[in-house]
This record gives sequence, structure tokens and C-alpha cells, in this order.
Amino acid sequence: MQRKAYVIGTAALLATLLTGCTSGSDGASPTDDANPGAADTATVAAQPGKYRTLPEPCGAVGHDTLATLLPGIRQLTDPDQRDKAYRGVPELTYDTDRKVGCHWKVESTTATDRLSVDFERVVSFDNAVSDDNEARKLFEGMEKAAHLPVPGAPGGEPASPTAAPSGKASPDASASPGADPSDGATATGTGTPADSADLRPRALPDLGDEAYLDDQLSTSGSTSEPRTVTVVFRTSNVVVTLEYEEQPMVVGAVPDSKEMQDRARDLASQLADQLDG
Repeated sequence: MQRKAYVIGTAALLATLLTGCTSGSDGASPTDDANPGAADTATVAAQPGKYRTLPEPCGAVGHDTLATLLPGIRQLTDPDQRDKAYRGVPELTYDTDRKVGCHWKVESTTATDRLSVDFERVVSFDNAVSDDNEARKLFEGMEKAAHLPVPGAPGGEPASPTAAPSGKASPDASASPGADPSDGATATGTGTPADSADLRPRALPDLGDEAYLDDQLSTSGSTSEPRTVTVVFRTSNVVVTLEYEEQPMVVGAVPDSKEMQDRARDLASQLADQLDG
């Protein structure tokens, strides 16, 4: 009888242990109840960017637009030279899905014009950070480096102005484009009155998700003064940079600020439409 009681007791103990294991196997542990959904949150990745590829940069600018920005193209009488000028020169790149660019340079009887277009597709390698946010950081860094004038500041002074010993704005300062603040010259440099506030480097609210325009007139002593208009805009996870430069052949001539800005903005709008299309 003692041996039978021992067997019954052992069986009861095993049944109790098995019941405890089964009740704990349903995943409803006290730790899970204390932080519900924690595992799900950790595994959710940020949204990828809208764009997975980039356009072919040298084909992104149409012939009519190139002929407007680079008037010397129409002055080329050799068909081969004209075709070469239209084709442009692609920038060296090792990953055409991440960064591409193209540049053009054409001389005319009055000036040398240069144009460059660059596309950069930003990819975040942090699952918690979206491609768009990573592209936004890149854009904001570029905008900060441009030292755009503070909106509403008198005289069009930049946030961190610099001056040459002569008292004139230095070439890298974001002064009113085409104007010497000390002599009352017009912003366009053509003798035509213009609202300098409209032509100052500034944010562009009507282009892409965010954009800005910079306009710099270099003062290089006895040589002619080149003007460079830069437009940078972001659409989702792609940042586009457009640089348009004109250097007159005649010393003392000043490129027209408004004309160059209008041409650069028109091209930037075309590129934005291509990306959206």
C-alpha cells in the first residue's frame, strides 16, 4: 500500500508542474502586460522616400531652355560643336541612383555662360529616420551655409555679414545682388531701378517642399564681374542644386540679376515638374 501511495503522489506532482508550464506558455506574462505593444513599436521602420532613381541629368534640360540660358549656343555655326554644347558634360559619379550631375559652358560675343545641375537622392541608413527627414537635414545645412539675409532685416544684410577692408561687401557676403551698398547702384546693375528686396537671396516658398535662391556678384578687380545664381530645392528625398553663372566679356559690365534669377527659377520649376511627373 505504501508503494501505491508513492506512485499516486508522484503523478499528482507531475500534473501540477505540467499545468503551470501550460498556463505560462500563452505569451501573457507580467512583463508583456507592463509594456504592451513595445515589440511592435520597435520593429516599425520609418517611411522610405518617394524617389528610388534619378533622372538622366544631361537630358533633363531641354534645348530651348539651354539656348535661353546659354545664348552662345545659337551663335555656333558648326553643327557638331552646337550638338556637343547641347549635350553637356556629365559629372563623374559612382552611383547613378544616388547622385548625378551635368554641366555646360558656352561662350558668346558678349559673355561666357555656365550652367550646372545636380540631383542627390538621400537614403537614411537609420530605420527610425525617414529618407525625407534625412534629406531635410541636408537641405537645411546647405541653406545655413548660404548665409541668406534675415527676412525683414534692413539693408539686406546677411545673418553673418562680412566686409572687405574697403567697406564694400566681400564676394562671399550675401549682400544685395549686383549692388554696392555704398554707392546706391541698382540691384540689377543695369541702371534700371529695381526693388532690391525682391532680388535678395531668399527662401522660395513656391518650389518643391522647400527651396532657396542665392545671388552672388564677384568683385575681382580689373577683370569682369561674374554673377552666380544658385537655386536649391528639395522634393521628398531628392535635393536639386542648380548653378547659373555669367561672366561678361567687357570689363565693368554687370550681368542682369533679375534676368538671371528668372531664368534659373524657370529651369528649377521645370526640373521639379519632371520629378513630380
